[in-house]
Amino acid sequence: MILNVSGRTDIVAFYTNWFMKRYQEGFVDVRNPFSETMVNRIYFEDVEAILFCTKNPIPILKFLPTIQKPILFHVTLTPYKKDIEPNVPPKGMIIKAIKELSKIVGIDNLVVRYDPIFLSPIYTLEYHKKAFTNMCFLLKGYVKTIIVSFIDHYKNVRTNGKILNIKPFTEMDYKEIGISFSKSAEKYGMTVQTCFEQKNLIEYGFINGECLSHALAFKLTKKTYKTWKARKGGNCNCVQMVDIGAYNSCKHFCKYCYANYDEKKVNQNFLWHDSNSTMLIGRLQKSDVIKRRYH
Repeated sequence: MILNVSGRTDIVAFYTNWFMKRYQEGFVDVRNPFSETMVNRIYFEDVEAILFCTKNPIPILKFLPTIQKPILFHVTLTPYKKDIEPNVPPKGMIIKAIKELSKIVGIDNLVVRYDPIFLSPIYTLEYHKKAFTNMCFLLKGYVKTIIVSFIDHYKNVRTNGKILNIKPFTEMDYKEIGISFSKSAEKYGMTVQTCFEQKNLIEYGFINGECLSHALAFKLTKKTYKTWKARKGGNCNCVQMVDIGAYNSCKHFCKYCYANYDEKKVNQNFLWHDSNSTMLIGRLQKSDVIKRRYH
């Protein structure tokens, strides 16, 4: 199996010590988010590769040489300020960490996500075009692939509607983003792509690709995998992964996040986290049914 660490929360940013303890002890327990008494036990001997998804790779950098598995990284780097991303570290620090990460895992195993894009009176089309070009300039030679997505109206987005103040995209907006982003990426030796977006922008030079392609997964592991069933419905053609995170547990508190939808619950879950537990939030209970997961 391939582990996703994690699409449900930022384990790297806030729970690296816990993850490394689980890796060293050889297994991790994951509570089913839709059936609380069901627990999947995942042994790292069954793991062929790990995809880390984070906004802040800094906490795990020193541990990476000790992880004896193929490693992939998706680092989300967006141009929003503290009004939208209250607890994300300064972007300059993240840029520096991405460069170090590229040297450790290799440029082919590192993706930067400019994700999600939304427009507002503050975060205008021109703002994004300048920010994206500057990001490409700063990461030239360290990153080859950038994945872009557009904001979806999840519960948290609706809750924070007044803060986000989203302006609907027009066809001209999509065209300008497509042309500008493609030009900037090409200039600095990168490709820019979408994954399972209604607007894939391929007519403007984007690639309609995958977050984790079957080709890359096979290259790393010499194994084939099922195709991921996307949360929006249908198939996105990405490789199926197993997520070990928990919803409502990310302290970045980004106002557009799909995985956080109750900030009080986030604070509560954070208090329930124990770095010595076998699971991310809370502990095993007597009523839990544990089943080993192989794939």
